[in-house]
Formats: sequence, C-alpha cells, structure tokens
Amino acid sequence: MFWDSELSGFGVRVYPSGGKHYVVQARERRKAAKRVTVGRHGVITADEARKRAAAIIARIKAGEEALPETERLSGSPAVGRLARRWLEQHVEHHCKPKTRRMYRLIVEKHLLPVLGKTLALAVNHRTVADLHHSLRKTPAQANHAVRVLSRIWRAAEERGELPEGKNPCRKVPSFRENRRERYLSESEFIRLGEVLSELGVRNSGVSTHAIAAIRLLMLTGCRKNEILALEWKHVDLEAGELGLPDSKTGSRTVVLSPEAVAVLSGIPKVAGNPHVIPGKVRGKRLFNLDAPWNLIREKAGLEDVRVHDLRHSFASKALALGESLPSIGKLLGHSRVETTARYAHLSGEAVREAAVRISDSIGADIVKGYRPGAARPSTGT
Repeated sequence: MFWDSELSGFGVRVYPSGGKHYVVQARERRKAAKRVTVGRHGVITADEARKRAAAIIARIKAGEEALPETERLSGSPAVGRLARRWLEQHVEHHCKPKTRRMYRLIVEKHLLPVLGKTLALAVNHRTVADLHHSLRKTPAQANHAVRVLSRIWRAAEERGELPEGKNPCRKVPSFRENRRERYLSESEFIRLGEVLSELGVRNSGVSTHAIAAIRLLMLTGCRKNEILALEWKHVDLEAGELGLPDSKTGSRTVVLSPEAVAVLSGIPKVAGNPHVIPGKVRGKRLFNLDAPWNLIREKAGLEDVRVHDLRHSFASKALALGESLPSIGKLLGHSRVETTARYAHLSGEAVREAAVRISDSIGADIVKGYRPGAARPSTGT
C-alpha cells in the first residue's frame, strides 16, 4: 500500500496479480475506518482518483454512504463473470481433476442459475443466506455452495475487482452434515481377514491384486486412489515406505508395517505395467474396486461397510491403541488437524474402555466382600 502525500487517506494498493487500484480510507467519528476502492490505475488518472477520494472522505465523515448506490454498482462485475474467471485462473491450474469437477458442478448447478447475472456488489449477506436456505434439503451441497462462493469472492478481492472486507458469505452458519461413520469391530476385522484368505486360495472371481489392494487399505489407512494409483517406483520395501508423489494433500511418505511389506512383497508384478495394482487393460491400473469389494463384504456379512470405511477403521484402531490425534493425522495424510478431529469422540470411547479394563484388573482386590447397598465396615475414624 502506498499512501498519497497530498491527501490523507488516499493511496494505491498493489495486488499480488500486479493490478493497482486507488483506494481511500476514512472514518466517521468514533467508528471503525472504512476502506473504499476508488478505481483501477490506468483506467482513471491519479488526479481524477484524488478528486473522487476527497468526495468519498467527505461523505464518510458526514455519516453518509461512501458511494451512492448507482455509482457503487456501476463498475461491479457480475457474479457469473467472477465465477468463470476463478474456475479458469485458479481451479484449472491449482486443483486436482476430481476437485475441478466438483467445483464446476457447484458453480454451474447452484451458483450461476441464481446469481450468475447479479452484480457482485449487489450481493449481500441476506442474498447468500437465502441461497443457502434454498438448498437445505441437501445440507452438504448447501455448505459447499457457500464455501465456493466465498472462495470466488476472495479471489476477486485479491485481483482488486472487489473491495476488501465485504465478503457476503461471512457468518452464514453451516448446516449440520450427517456424516456416515462406520468402524470395523475386532470380530469384523477377523471375519474380513478370513474371507480375504479364503478367496485368495481358490478361483473366486476376485483377483489377487484386488485382494492385495483391500489388505493394503486396511494396513495403511491410505485413501483408495493412493493405493490404486501406486506405482512400483514409489515402493521401497527395504526402507518400509511408500513415497506418494501426488496424494490429496500433496506428496507424503507412508511408513509400512512388516505386515504391509509382506503383502507388497507377495504381489505379482505384471510385465509392462508400472502399477502395483494393475487393471485388465494392458499397462493400466485398476480404477474401480466396487465389484470385488461387493463380493468380499457380502461373504464377510459386512454389507453396510464401504471401502472408505477401512480408512476410518484404521483411525479407530489407532485411537483405541492410545495414539494421539496429531499422530493419526500424520498417518492418514491430513493437512489440517480439524480433519482428524472428527475422530475425537472415539478417543473418549477408548478412555472409557481403558478405565473399565483397569478397574476390572484391580477391582477384585479393593471391593472384595462388598455388596452394593450393604453397610460398609467402620474404619474407626
């Protein structure tokens, strides 16, 4: 920010994109300062911007709106234009294919039909709250729509197309999302292991590679695509590590247990195919585990368990064994502690189970002969 030496409160802001905008900052007595964008450098001259700034300062100090409504909206881009620019300039170059598809779907299905032609500066908190409420039957989609709109707004602020601090998505409360959580019990782990062993020794219709993929998901807590996209060049059996170059949260190292190393060591390599879990197409990986998993879970009596629940179960088991949430986040490749915190309630269960085990181990000695409701012997004190 570079401030003018002639008019106090008038300056030029240079954005990371290289764009320059004239701004003015002033306050009404006893109120917080207001910062207003006057115009884009190169579109209006410094002298013209300075004159506009002086008028804006006078209006703010008089307790009036910084800009008349017609003037405020006249240079405002439409929401649709900002959304498309965000998709083209940011999403297309910085997001993974799956994320790009999700963002485009939200923009095209939920944002453009409602707000596409609306001038951005005409959008306020009520506008966004109404959009959010209209999607209440699908809470996750409603929350996603507001988050995406907020990202579009922040990007426009960084480019200098919208004034800072006016994001209308702020303080729109999210709907509670009913996340489905399913964790395998000890007996279910055993049953699933038995089914995998049974299918692995006979012609069951489930490939050796699919069975190995399921075992690796159970033993590592990796995401499905991290295992299915794994190439042999990323596997270091001697060091007991996987070097994932492009996971959901960037590159990361997965430490392998001896059991996981044993599974990888037993996977037959396919000539001409670099993937650990090859598919039926020559040189390609396996893209879908649905068919083999449906057969496996049916035989194990686990029809309500999804492949992704194996990752949840890995986290659940780690908590039960006393691992901390930060450690589990590192194992799962979470970039934000808030993501791992969804398992926090399991930690309480683990503590309760530990309390019961400890109590059982010493209870016989300290309450010997005691019956609930019976008078306790006097201690003489």
